[in-house]
Amino acid sequence: MRSIINKLLLGTMTVASVACTGNYLDINSNPYQPGDLSADDYALGSAMNNLASCVVSSDVNTAQFTDCLLGGPYGGYFADSNTSWSKTIANFNASDDWTRVFLKSDRIIPILYTNLTAVENLATQTGNQVPLAIAKIIKVAAMSRVTDAYGPIPYTEIGKDGSITTPYDSQEKVYDTFFQELSEAVEVLQANPEAALTATADYVYSGDLTKWIKFANSLKLRLAMRLTYAAPDKAKQWAEDAVKEENGGVIESNEDNAQWNYFGTTTNPLYTATRYNAAEGTETGGDTHAAADIICYMNGYNDPRREKYFVQSEWGEGMEYVGIRRSIELTTLGNNVRKYSGVNVGQGDPIYWMNAAEVAFLRAEAKLPSFNFNVGSKTAKEYYEEGVTLSFEQWGASGVSTYLSDNTSKPTAYSDPAGTNSYASQLSSITVAWDDAASEEAKQERIITQKWIANWMLGNEAWADHRRTGYPRLMPATEAGNKSAGIVDSNVGANRIPYPSDEYVSNAANMPGALSALGGADNYATKVWWDKKPGRENIQPGN
Repeated sequence: MRSIINKLLLGTMTVASVACTGNYLDINSNPYQPGDLSADDYALGSAMNNLASCVVSSDVNTAQFTDCLLGGPYGGYFADSNTSWSKTIANFNASDDWTRVFLKSDRIIPILYTNLTAVENLATQTGNQVPLAIAKIIKVAAMSRVTDAYGPIPYTEIGKDGSITTPYDSQEKVYDTFFQELSEAVEVLQANPEAALTATADYVYSGDLTKWIKFANSLKLRLAMRLTYAAPDKAKQWAEDAVKEENGGVIESNEDNAQWNYFGTTTNPLYTATRYNAAEGTETGGDTHAAADIICYMNGYNDPRREKYFVQSEWGEGMEYVGIRRSIELTTLGNNVRKYSGVNVGQGDPIYWMNAAEVAFLRAEAKLPSFNFNVGSKTAKEYYEEGVTLSFEQWGASGVSTYLSDNTSKPTAYSDPAGTNSYASQLSSITVAWDDAASEEAKQERIITQKWIANWMLGNEAWADHRRTGYPRLMPATEAGNKSAGIVDSNVGANRIPYPSDEYVSNAANMPGALSALGGADNYATKVWWDKKPGRENIQPGN
């Protein structure tokens, strides 16, 4: 058992080199189809790596839609910057081939389930459950992003080939299943402490099962906190279960961060996607630039991590970091697009799934009096400051002590150098320094704001936090930028994305059940199940 898969070779993956920016192209062939795993260790290594590609896809087209055009803008990190686009997710009027990707792309669910099935078959044949346990953790990491985008999804009855022509589960049932699957995976890994995957079969943790256990528990904690307003008893149960030392604990050090280090010989898809259609000679980006929201916060706080996160703008001295406002009429950017700050991601950078800072912030929020979860011995203040410190360490930034003691600096208003999309109100009055005398609401805002900054580029996670808590406070869509025909409140933003139109044809028998579980119209405004915080819609910039 010490080296269960000690002959594995690196599984090859085909990564698209050009991002599709108009229509998402369906590809009938599946380059990630596993082979006969019982006969070929190479195929098992390939299957494990293919599974990892389903969290944030290695395919540029897919990653562009899920993370650059959906999670990034809705989470306040990225802004669309292709002036020829008139129908976008950020404008709440995207065509179906943009919003369908999480459910219908052949690069996510079909890959996930065909490779998962292959690993399941191997577990049956050999009795070795360790790769399957890791595969289940990856499945939860990938599918949690899908359900949080739509609400109810097919999950417990998805076909072994990835077919979603099955009944939809309520989001509550999906989450219940997530918790059970993570718990079962941890039990298997704890029962096999000497087992290991070789590094070439595991570009996340190089086969270290102790770290996989910590990630599984940390993911459980993330998902548990999602339920704080919808199912507080379940949130408490699973949050407290996640941090128990006897269950293996959670991520507490940056050495245990969950990150996919696959891009040594291939290019990080977010690097390619953000720079697609870039003007010749520019370094700031193409279809995607940094959003004004996060830059306004970090400029206001004089945050030392800015140089790690953003490419400096071309606006000149004193305007080193200037983002583009999200959900605007893109034609207003004119020829100035290239001047705004870009996304600082390298060709060989890993893709982060979860970091130690986020876990500390999760524990800080769980410690607030209204929750009072037993998630560790430290106070909310201590976990909060630990989260900020871990983030500075992760990004190699200095000056954390000065940053944490700043009780005066606040996020700035947005002054667009082009003069077209400014937002005159200060986004928030929240400062960095912890204040024990502050209201619980202010404490939650402080925690979530710093968690948001620390989770840079994890846009879908930031969007989930914004919907759950109302924080961070983000700029509203402009009047011209809200193209939802009145469906979306500009101050609130999107609560979900619509189901793929093909589901009403190919899965027609199950769509009534999906809509019943959703509990509202299939549009951007209907809330997902866990979005239950009273008065969340009233939390807006400047109030």
